Amino acid sequence: MINAPECSVIVITYNDAARLPRAVRSVLDQSLRNLEVIVVDDASTDDTEQVVRELQEGDQRVRYLRMEGNSGGCGAPRNAGVATARAPYAMFLDSDDRLSMHACKSMLLEIERTGADFVTGQITRFYEASRKSNRYYPELFARRRTVEGIAEDPRMFLDSFATNKLYRTELLRRIPFREDMHFEDHVFTAKLYCAARRFAVVPWTVYLWHRARDTGDGRLSISLRFREMHNARQRIRAAHISDEILRERGCGHLVPERQHRFLRQDLRVYLNPLPSRDRAWAAEFVSVVRPYLAGVDPAVFDRIDPVLRVCCTLILDGRVDELIVAARSLNGPRAVPRSAVREGGRTYWGTVPDRRMEITSLRLAELPYTAARLRHEASFTCDGTRLTLSIRTYDPFGVLAANPGWTAFLEFRSHRVRLAPREQPDGSLLSEATVDLAGLRHGRLGFDGRYDPRIAIVRPDGRVTSDLLLVDPAAEPVVAPVPWHTVTVRAEGSAAVLRLCWRREGLLRRVPRLVRARAGLVRRLSTPGLKLRVYKGLIKVVPPRRDLALFESDVGAGYTGSPRYVYEELKRRGAPLRMVWSVAKRRRNFPADAPLVRRMSWRYIWTMARAGYWVDSHGLPLDYPKPPRTRYLQTWHGQGIKSIGFNSPDLRSDFPGPRAQWRAAVARWDALVAPSAEFERIFVPSNEYTGPVLRYGSPRCDVLVHGDLAAVARVKDRLEIPPGRKVLLYAPTYRDQAKCSGQSIRADLEMMAEALAGEWVVVLRPHPVERYRVPQHLRHFVRPAGSYPEINDLMLASDALLTDYSSVMCDYAVTGKPMLFLIDDWDEYRRVERGVYHDLPTIAPGPCLTTTEELVYALRDLDGLAASFTAKYAAFRAMWCADEKGHASARVVDAFFGPVGGRTPERHRPPAARHAVRLAVPGWLR
Repeated sequence: MINAPECSVIVITYNDAARLPRAVRSVLDQSLRNLEVIVVDDASTDDTEQVVRELQEGDQRVRYLRMEGNSGGCGAPRNAGVATARAPYAMFLDSDDRLSMHACKSMLLEIERTGADFVTGQITRFYEASRKSNRYYPELFARRRTVEGIAEDPRMFLDSFATNKLYRTELLRRIPFREDMHFEDHVFTAKLYCAARRFAVVPWTVYLWHRARDTGDGRLSISLRFREMHNARQRIRAAHISDEILRERGCGHLVPERQHRFLRQDLRVYLNPLPSRDRAWAAEFVSVVRPYLAGVDPAVFDRIDPVLRVCCTLILDGRVDELIVAARSLNGPRAVPRSAVREGGRTYWGTVPDRRMEITSLRLAELPYTAARLRHEASFTCDGTRLTLSIRTYDPFGVLAANPGWTAFLEFRSHRVRLAPREQPDGSLLSEATVDLAGLRHGRLGFDGRYDPRIAIVRPDGRVTSDLLLVDPAAEPVVAPVPWHTVTVRAEGSAAVLRLCWRREGLLRRVPRLVRARAGLVRRLSTPGLKLRVYKGLIKVVPPRRDLALFESDVGAGYTGSPRYVYEELKRRGAPLRMVWSVAKRRRNFPADAPLVRRMSWRYIWTMARAGYWVDSHGLPLDYPKPPRTRYLQTWHGQGIKSIGFNSPDLRSDFPGPRAQWRAAVARWDALVAPSAEFERIFVPSNEYTGPVLRYGSPRCDVLVHGDLAAVARVKDRLEIPPGRKVLLYAPTYRDQAKCSGQSIRADLEMMAEALAGEWVVVLRPHPVERYRVPQHLRHFVRPAGSYPEINDLMLASDALLTDYSSVMCDYAVTGKPMLFLIDDWDEYRRVERGVYHDLPTIAPGPCLTTTEELVYALRDLDGLAASFTAKYAAFRAMWCADEKGHASARVVDAFFGPVGGRTPERHRPPAARHAVRLAVPGWLR
């Protein structure tokens, strides 16, 4: 190499010849070409040297350094690599891991741009057994930033890796690694953070950490050998030394921050699998870690997860058996305690109130019944095909006593076995059940797969709460030879839940192959292209049936929106139509007597070709032309400030394909429901629509005008909203650049719960494309309603709406109830994200807020705040809701379908206005 390299990547290895080439290639393939790879061989006894020589022959940037004897750790080979590095910047790489393609170049540019002493980037862990990956503490790397010393952001102590960083080489030579211990990177990073005046953080993945399968051959990396007590001793020694380094170098005030890292990360490494260890191992671990915990600042314990704090307390008290029980609540099903006590509005783990054992913040004692938690511990035996379970149930929060008349069942997928629990002297309930596995039916073709049985407690009103069964982690698996199957019953995971694994045997082993062959044949015979060709042929020869109508709402997702209310108006009139509903995958809330057809099935294609009417809220399959004599009513699904049609992000570009496709799809519409003049002004030109407009309001809003007490009662019953609580409907829209990410949930629900849980309940309705799971500790305050079938019910049952840019604001204005707008990303949304037609802060009928603190303050004075927006609310309703009179369904049916069924009441008949004139032209309306 003639020119000095810009970056040295030091790859340390020991007896890892098989994986070493992958690591080295990840460096040689970097977008930064001017670099060197220093392979430091820690005296391997396998073919490592030969492998490196071959790599050197292929690329002169590879250098080889062999240690005289094995050091037993990572410190000595890293120091040796640093000593020979020729570049001004250096990185470390372990031989079983990889660098991302742009790691070196991107971090080199960042260190030069910022003048930082080092740059640290995201680690992604890749689990080789499952082929899944996740990011290590992504909140640390959420944004690109420069940190002026560790005191500015002590959370970064969680990032104690040496491998995800680019360093100035001269800095590495001033703070060498310890060579006499394991977990030397913890000690090294403590020195590093003390020495660095500035460091940079980048949000992209720079290091791919491979988590290998545990094959039992002793080849796991040091960090994964947490079954060994020596490993725990070394990690605790590293923690002691790291704390002392901070104190010695004038950073003693940061020791609690580093101790917080130990509790949150290092201790969990051993506590998570603790239930699967024997008692002797657990007792020794307690004796090893207890002295370190005794020196931890007591305030640090208040910052950690409550169950982890319980475990720390049990370690400090030397209560080994209770620790093993509590550790099963750290992960997996996060089982509740065997016992708990409430005093003064607070909840404590165990039988006596102890401040150190407080778990109030988990809100386990305040959950609605369907989310309530019990603990079920079971033992199992198997005799032939008969599985016998002995189940002990603990009810620490008095759920069963508060709900008399319950019945208990053991559930195996769709099979239920009734239990007869008996109360025991310790307050627990004991049940026995014997199940003949041969009697569990999983279809005529058998079953390959696994599932975890559950205990379901059914209340007299039909509500169910259920939990998994915990079993002894050391329990040996049992195998049952069920006819045509082998069933393995075993403990699964560190928390050890009961799992049944089914495997087809005999002739049934061929079923998966046959099923795959059949599925392949179906796919070949059901390609989108073939279906479209068949459809185009059908509409040329098959005349539409004037008595057949196809209805679809939200791309088949449910029975909702304006199509629903048009359908119900036709049903009310007894219209002589066969009305078929399109449904995607799973049926949701459809009337029992409604004919259904699976969207995009062959039957759906046939129905589209035959139907004389199409009624839809989003867009029937875009490439499918409308049959010549079929009439298409487009009701659309909302109105508001967001850009739409050819102005929306997916169509505003100049690419002709999508724009031409949408233009042809819009040309199919024979009539468009327009809720307001403002909608017509914006929507019609934005979609280049030129057909008739039915401006009688929205059929979906009729019920909002008239109200529905049954819907209100239905919501409060189904969502288990306590009497006397006010309901805040939180319905944000998605972000185009972050779909399915959960980022649209921008309110701090935890802060809201702390401030408002005694007075309000939040009903969370994310956009259908969003993915967000409400944490269990917020279920006492937040009711997830993403799967609730009808948003109108939620609007009617709520006392106020919280939204951002969602079109729900225009429908909600019909109710006249208060609205609040959380728009902390307003500038980004209107300029970079979706784009808007209106300045929301100017026209909003409620306060536009940017923080959760402002939101809490607003909700505490909602009546006064609403009164101050009376004029703006009236103007907003005049803009969007002036045509909402409560009779849109009837008027739309009159205009589109004509005089079907019974005579329309006089008050429902459309006025002889310009809309009627416009609609009198097409012959199909006469």
